[in-house]
Amino acid sequence: MAIEAGARPRAHGLGWLPWIALAAVWFATLQVRPMLDPDEGRYAEIPREMVVSGDWLTPRLDGLKYFEKPPLQYWATASVYSVFGVSEWTSRLWTVALAFACLPMVFGWTRRLYGRSAGLAAVAALAVSPYFAIVGHLNLLDPGFTFWLTGAVFAFTLAQSAPVGDPRQRRWMLATWIAAALAILSKGIVVGVLAGATLVVYTLVERDARPWKRLHLATGLPLFLLVAAPWFVAVSVRNPDFAKFFFVHEHFARFLTTVHQRVEPWWFFLPLVLLGVLPWVASLAGACRRAWFDAGPAPEFKPLKFLAIFCAVTLLFFSASGSKLAPYILPLFPPLAAIVGVHVAEQQSFLRRAAGMCAAIIAIFVVALSIYSARRNSFVPSETILWSIAAVVAVLVGVVVTWRRPRPGAAGAALVTAAAGALAWQCCLSAYAIVPPTRSSKELVASANPYVHPQTALFSVGQYRPTLSPYLQRTLIVVGFEGELQFGLQAEPGKQTATPADFVARWNASTDAVAFFAPKLWDSYRHGGLPGRVIAADNYTIAVSRL
Repeated sequence: MAIEAGARPRAHGLGWLPWIALAAVWFATLQVRPMLDPDEGRYAEIPREMVVSGDWLTPRLDGLKYFEKPPLQYWATASVYSVFGVSEWTSRLWTVALAFACLPMVFGWTRRLYGRSAGLAAVAALAVSPYFAIVGHLNLLDPGFTFWLTGAVFAFTLAQSAPVGDPRQRRWMLATWIAAALAILSKGIVVGVLAGATLVVYTLVERDARPWKRLHLATGLPLFLLVAAPWFVAVSVRNPDFAKFFFVHEHFARFLTTVHQRVEPWWFFLPLVLLGVLPWVASLAGACRRAWFDAGPAPEFKPLKFLAIFCAVTLLFFSASGSKLAPYILPLFPPLAAIVGVHVAEQQSFLRRAAGMCAAIIAIFVVALSIYSARRNSFVPSETILWSIAAVVAVLVGVVVTWRRPRPGAAGAALVTAAAGALAWQCCLSAYAIVPPTRSSKELVASANPYVHPQTALFSVGQYRPTLSPYLQRTLIVVGFEGELQFGLQAEPGKQTATPADFVARWNASTDAVAFFAPKLWDSYRHGGLPGRVIAADNYTIAVSRL
């Protein structure tokens, strides 16, 4: 079923109540999970330092320049901190909210072009995806980037599908330029590569250059620059070392070389894609085939084919990169869910299959996590058991509902399936976060906090653990370590750092200091006669007080 772009058939909308209910489920575990090392700690700390320093132009991590990514997410999180303070939920609010916003966006786009049933199926497909639901609940840059990039792609397809001369065509194209600018401010210039390459491939495959004539460059490009360029100009003026590091080291070197030491085989992302689509993998091949041959709702453009090309370009681009991290391919999942939603819109069994597969995957996960913890730790934490039970119960609700109401287009069944899947994967993530070895310094800091006062000198020896600073709400003096702080340490020599000899001298002269050691290093310093007593410890860090 195809509907002309911009048309508004009756009964398309769902009202606000179902989305509010789905949002309540989506945000259910925002606060209960501790910040995880390293990424959640890093992206919680940079905006905290913005608030404390009052400098919202130059991002800093542990007081040092940190230019790996643009500032949009830092600004948003810092704004939340300014109102509500620093916590797990405020640190995650921006990224988890934009991941959630992908659900109504996918629904709105698919419903607008292909009908309500397709939109509901697309939402269910995206929400039950293990990959999207889990990555979307972490404080990473990728969910926000995914929202803006998907928004740009969807707006572009709506613009190109509108009749020639229709005012909506111009409005959607301007929305495309704005979303693309915000995507760049979220994660960098890779948006231009992904979107541009997709348009080039689509043009060649379709032998159709008309989309290039409807880009509205005269107004769109200045609007894009007005949104995206000011920060890049301002930060470059204040920091002459920014441009070379950000554009050369963080983009070209990241893609072309292995300088970032994130080397993985070319097929690294294929199992992750399979994991992400596993609840609806049976429908994937048919959906992609339909997308490729679909004539589109209007003669001007083929939106499903464009989305399919975008997904392929995204996967191929990151697979060819010299630097690979698991969340990189998140942007291909919302378009892929839309493609699947269109294909299965009239299939009565889709929700049943998706909910059933989701239940099977979660059962396997729960058993595997329990076996892992029992073998590694000789026990399974009681909280892990409770979260695992909650995951199973949540997904079974989805299974029961889909078996009772299998009608295509049944909003209740689709949204309950979406909510059940999203909640179940949150519970799985919470269960995993508790299993030792610890992946957060939250408990370590809680034990050390009675020894930390406003005047206490804080050292991090042989490591920099990103979750320490947001939980301590302090920066640390780094001893004998560079890691991701290398650029900042080299840009501002002597700031926030001390040599091992300087550390020993300052420690011995101090009466109020706490140091966080890599475990083997503490043994070395202790055997060398360094005074102090252990006040807290976990698998990765030993906290020692001078008192």
